[in-house]
Amino acid sequence: MTNPDRSRSRNDPARELELNSETLRGWVKKYQKQQEPAPDAELTVNERARLKELERRNRELEMEVAFLKKAAAYFAKDPR
Repeated sequence: MTNPDRSRSRNDPARELELNSETLRGWVKKYQKQQEPAPDAELTVNERARLKELERRNRELEMEVAFLKKAAAYFAKDPR
């Protein structure tokens, strides 16, 4: 199934709204720029909570890997 909006030119919406295409283009660029997080932006509360959870999970997985390495080394040297 094809998207009918893909075949429209960029000027069509501006014409439909009776706007200058450059005005609409400027608004779109301004909106897109606002959606990009600033490089020095603070994390949101949700992002902080997710980061904390991911860091906890990462520590847990690192401990599991360390344990499995020790277990593998132990069983590799035990000739049963």
